[in-house]
Amino acid sequence: MAENVSEPNAGRAVLVTGAARGIGWAIAQRFAQAGDRVAILDRVPGEAAGKLVAGLDGSGHVVVEADLTDSEAVLAAVDGAVARLGGLDILVNNAGIFTAHPITEVDYATWQEQWRATLGVNLVGAANVTWCAVRHMKEQGRGGRIVNVSSRGAFRGEPDVPAYGASKAGLNSLTQSLALALAPYRIAVSAVAPGFVATDMTTQWLKPPGGDEIRAQSPFGRVAEPDEIAAGVFYLASAQAEWASGTVLDLNGASYLRT
Repeated sequence: MAENVSEPNAGRAVLVTGAARGIGWAIAQRFAQAGDRVAILDRVPGEAAGKLVAGLDGSGHVVVEADLTDSEAVLAAVDGAVARLGGLDILVNNAGIFTAHPITEVDYATWQEQWRATLGVNLVGAANVTWCAVRHMKEQGRGGRIVNVSSRGAFRGEPDVPAYGASKAGLNSLTQSLALALAPYRIAVSAVAPGFVATDMTTQWLKPPGGDEIRAQSPFGRVAEPDEIAAGVFYLASAQAEWASGTVLDLNGASYLRT
């Protein structure tokens, strides 16, 4: 029964991509604090991997390394994580890249490379991790949760990083398609769509004066903290959130409102 998958402190097996820092790290730590076993999937060398595991609360955590644009490496990493965790209850597709490539300011070769790289990680990579994870969730027969980390940019547009916005719009569509496809297996699929979050990836964007303009987009006058995004992910991974399958949860501090 899926109810056994996502109860607090149930010792669930959780895989989080891109969790070596930022939002992903906050998500991994949130699950670890609840007594879950966490696998971090990221491009992390051995020594750094040990430090990551040591930094998580609780025990039973692992790190698996893969480039998300390498489909065979993804398959091996997911299988390895599942073997070391003893199963898989929750997948969080958090890994993403966000690099500027305004269409009027980059050459054609750069434009193509940015689209290949961004969609390769943010959308195709997430799709491949999900395929690999679902195979295990189905075999276990106890349901599961998949939570994708999208962005408000999927709705409002990203003029300086259009491939990022497009990749997140695609991730939202994937979320809803799989919510329909996987419900018969008691696998709920949902997403969170943050606005700007204070992480290493956004540091250059949040410096004054541009950062002041970004913070002013929210009536709270600030950007999100990673823990606030992790809280939304944690809820969507819970047993109580099965009926939220197909949801894209806005977490942007009212900086962008949609109907």
